[in-house]
Amino acid sequence: MAEFRTSRRAPAVEHRSKNLDQRTVADFGAEWAAFDQSAMSEAELTLHFDGYFGIFPWASLPARAIGFDAGCGSGRWARRVAPRVGHLRCVDASPAAVAVARRALQAQANCSVETASIEALPFDERSMDFGYSLGVLHHLPDPEAGLASCVAKLKPGAPFLVYLYYALDGRPAWFRAIWRAAEAVRKVLCRLPFRLKLTITTMIATVIYWPLARTALLAEKLGADPEGLPLSTYRRRSFYSMRTDALDRFGTRLEHRFRRDEIAAMMERCGLRDITFSEHAPYWCAVGRRVGDDQPR
Repeated sequence: MAEFRTSRRAPAVEHRSKNLDQRTVADFGAEWAAFDQSAMSEAELTLHFDGYFGIFPWASLPARAIGFDAGCGSGRWARRVAPRVGHLRCVDASPAAVAVARRALQAQANCSVETASIEALPFDERSMDFGYSLGVLHHLPDPEAGLASCVAKLKPGAPFLVYLYYALDGRPAWFRAIWRAAEAVRKVLCRLPFRLKLTITTMIATVIYWPLARTALLAEKLGADPEGLPLSTYRRRSFYSMRTDALDRFGTRLEHRFRRDEIAAMMERCGLRDITFSEHAPYWCAVGRRVGDDQPR
């Protein structure tokens, strides 16, 4: 697969990209440099991975499939995907993130890591056997344009997995009120210098994430259903994971949220069919297949 090797001197991302917020890109580059995920245990990484990829149709991929990770970040998902496929092309808009991912994937001979934006993915259209983008498209100015760019690179019938922030579908009013309060905090914290932002979000992880997550775990052990409790998805996760996600949640300048039906409609408009949603957290994960040449969009 040598034809997919790329130089370590990948070109810088175009700064005039219409579908890229440079401050958000810089925020994530700093985040992955601070939390490269190397401290996460293999057991916890497996827990995270299965949550995202549980609906992915691995068995339908061709032998030695070639695919892409759009917005690879630290490379934590690519570490688990690469052993299952022929070649994985990892792309991120942040040079800092690309440096972290290259270190994480240096033992994976069938991975290449490149600096590029999602609207300028560096491979041919209709060339990929699969693709995925987890937690990335909702940080673009135009998520749907980003999804369309990814779908264009797929062969007809190839699967694409996406994770987009949910719009609190089905949550009660009190839950939404808590989220609105958190959102007001995010809009202030996201503009702070990174070091200060890191300090404050670590405090949030300490005094909010950890107590609420462990309360949900205790409720589960006592026989109650913890799913409706705030931050219950963290009940079996490490404090390291909580610190990472607190920074991600409160330190990011640009984000969009979508209802399940909105994601399904967007995927269909971008040329995906046979759409399947995961029925458990994280919400929402969905997979679809690119329409064939003989099928209407």
